Amino acid sequence: MRFLKSFYIHNTFFWYLAILSAMFMTSYWYKWLYPIAWICTMVLLAMFLFDVVLLYATKNSVKASRSLPQKLSNSDHNPIVMEFISTYDFKTGITVVEELPIQFQKRDFKYNTILTKKEPKIFEYTVRPVERGEYYFGNLNIYASSPLRIVKRRFLYLKNQMVPVYPSIIQMQKYDFLAISNKLSEFGMKKIRRIGHTQEFEQIKEYVAGDDFRTINWKATAKSNQLMVNQYQDEKSQPIYSVIDTGRVMKMPFNGLKLLDYAINSTLAFSNVALKKNDKTGMISFSKNIETFLPAVQKPTYLNSILEKLYNISTEYTDSDFGLLYAHIKRKVNHRSLLLLYTNFEHITAMRRQLPFLLAIAKKHVLVVVFFENTELEELINTSANDLQGIYHKTIAEKFSMDKKLMQKELQQYGIQTILTKPEELTINTINKYLEIKARGLL
Repeated sequence: MRFLKSFYIHNTFFWYLAILSAMFMTSYWYKWLYPIAWICTMVLLAMFLFDVVLLYATKNSVKASRSLPQKLSNSDHNPIVMEFISTYDFKTGITVVEELPIQFQKRDFKYNTILTKKEPKIFEYTVRPVERGEYYFGNLNIYASSPLRIVKRRFLYLKNQMVPVYPSIIQMQKYDFLAISNKLSEFGMKKIRRIGHTQEFEQIKEYVAGDDFRTINWKATAKSNQLMVNQYQDEKSQPIYSVIDTGRVMKMPFNGLKLLDYAINSTLAFSNVALKKNDKTGMISFSKNIETFLPAVQKPTYLNSILEKLYNISTEYTDSDFGLLYAHIKRKVNHRSLLLLYTNFEHITAMRRQLPFLLAIAKKHVLVVVFFENTELEELINTSANDLQGIYHKTIAEKFSMDKKLMQKELQQYGIQTILTKPEELTINTINKYLEIKARGLL
């Protein structure tokens, strides 16, 4: 039974049969071809049996392995590595059929190569998940054939390997490196001019060429009989919260990824940068209820707690309760904090319904409302209209785009910081705003 499950006919064999059939048909008119056709049939049968013996003489003649990362990174291209090795004495042709997780909806993965005895072959491909959760990789099917290419033998490996898909760890690591090396500006981050001394005093040191003469400490200079200056550092341990709206407005997809997942990826990368800058980082998610609350804490290991909470967040089909959010923040967040609120408003009336709660939050905290441009409207706006229907569609698209800008201006008039961004630029713009607020000493 095991033999039958692993036994397959190679496509080349059917070409041999087609040639034999043509020879038998032609022998109806050319009698001398009839015995030759039978001889060829016997030869093909002998080759068939010999090929079976070649492939099944030894067990586990082809070995394969699939190397999966411990966690896949959502919305990123994650590398998957496969390795093959053959112990057959002949060059072995193999066809690899990979059973990818059902979330990818890909059923035509195939890779062909030739294996030489005991020489490993490595093949790498990438997968890009767009949903968080558990992904199960099925069988790794290896179909081996000899140079005769008459039959194939199937080898099965690595059934049901599970790997979880977490928020974008790759994106987080990219900005982590930039934060450590202080090269955020090289990746589109703004350099913000500091206004005044909105920084903590660190130490008094000797003046060296290039120091700001306005920081000279005259008392220390008089005592030491040489120029001394005050040295400052960024204020540390400031509480910062990422507040994620998980209501129905965050279900809108862009490039296969929901707005919620863009917000989650940004929260992870931003929280990591804030922790590297020695600030306290926390998180809130809400819709009809407060689903997650992590108080702001300043320790590097706290990022794991944020990551696990982000992994389990999902969107709801209901409108979010901003009044409940205000009540929760008033009760739980006692110190003045920076609140980055990830939400989306598609119409100005929707924003105005929530405006009283946003103003109430902004009275005590520095509130930054993050919402999204509808990038799919840009193509429609930039396309020339050739008929009446096209003019109508373009006008409506321009109105929606203008509404977003009006919402941003209205919020800013009330003293609420805003980020209106394309989904793919969310992380960069969020970190920019964080650096700007820190530099201006608004917190």
